[in-house]
Amino acid sequence: MSDIAIKVENLSKSYLVGHNTGQGERYTALRDVIARNTKNLVRKTRDMFQGKAIIQGDEIEEFWALKDVSFEIKQGDRVGIIGRNGAGKSTLLKLLSRITEPTKGRIQINGRVASLLEVGTGFHPELTGRENIFLNGAILGMSRKEIQRKFDEIVDFAEVEQFLDTPVKRYSSGMYVRLAFAVAAHLEPEILVVDEVLAVGDAQFQKKCLGKMETSSNNGKTVLFVSHNMTALKSLCNRGIWLNSGNIVETGRANEIVANYLQNGTHLNHHQFWNDPASAPGNEKIKLHSVKVAHAGINQGEPLNVESEVNLEFEIWNYMNNAMLNFSVVLYDNEEICVFNSGSEPRRFPKGIVKGICRIPGNLLNDNIYRIRLLIVQDGSFAITDNYDLLAFEVQDVERNGGWFGKWAGAVRPRLQWDTFPP
Repeated sequence: MSDIAIKVENLSKSYLVGHNTGQGERYTALRDVIARNTKNLVRKTRDMFQGKAIIQGDEIEEFWALKDVSFEIKQGDRVGIIGRNGAGKSTLLKLLSRITEPTKGRIQINGRVASLLEVGTGFHPELTGRENIFLNGAILGMSRKEIQRKFDEIVDFAEVEQFLDTPVKRYSSGMYVRLAFAVAAHLEPEILVVDEVLAVGDAQFQKKCLGKMETSSNNGKTVLFVSHNMTALKSLCNRGIWLNSGNIVETGRANEIVANYLQNGTHLNHHQFWNDPASAPGNEKIKLHSVKVAHAGINQGEPLNVESEVNLEFEIWNYMNNAMLNFSVVLYDNEEICVFNSGSEPRRFPKGIVKGICRIPGNLLNDNIYRIRLLIVQDGSFAITDNYDLLAFEVQDVERNGGWFGKWAGAVRPRLQWDTFPP
């Protein structure tokens, strides 16, 4: 008997994407209208003879979400699928779960698949949690006796016993995902497919889910896991698949794939400047003017090290008068772990240039690569702009104890005051 759980050969998936060309144009010359209509007529005539879909009034193009993807997954493997947004991860899982059909290629699956791709998939909002357990179980191919046998375990795992006879439309997103995962994980599939939906749950529930997936794999079940949490992925998965723009970049051991992915995706960027507000990130209330990583206490040309003070400097165009604003900086390390989130005190600002500086003291950060997310908050309650990966910088180690270098554990490595006795 073959030990292959999933075999994918030259798998491709394309979509027809429409682009509306008749809206938002401030000025169109007659020659442009004639040229565009002629082009559309030729295209639609060609598509009609080729049997392709025709979208009236729109330009369409063929977009390949996956292109010639091939791999094998053995039974009992825990496979992490990584890649940036738009890489094709969710499309791949939908194809493996038979939610959508491939454009080209072949998928061979040995075993029953249970999928958790979106919060509440297969749930009916008007039905209660109890009724949805039986409905979702039936969708996954389980008999009523099998569901009844696992019912108490599902409810206990999901921690929704108090709301079991409440319509799920009244559930929070966290309750939704707890119940959905509990059903999918306890109905004994040979292959469990889990997308990023676990991010909805709290930390304790995420830990419980990871433990359940690890137990399933130890019992010979196959797990496919998509996540942006590199730490969780490395701890759970033994194999990795790295996707980029619909193609496989690399497959192999999970730790090595994650390391290569993080290293490849890091582009150090100490300064961004927008001279023209029209092209700057923001909206009608504020626009970014500049963001900068400034060294403090060392020469500007020298690299940052763990002893360096780091200043994160921001300038914005403020188009509101007497607006109550504050900056909020979120620092992530190279494994997408949040190191800290720090906000300035709210203040009222007139129209014009507004500046902010976040000072990170020396002897706080560990040697690593860090990314900056900047939020600008109005009236202390909601973000009027939220920008990811604005800056990226590296903090290097320093020589210590007679020339010894070595990676310290932890996101930070603060120099704290110690007393040792006897004096």
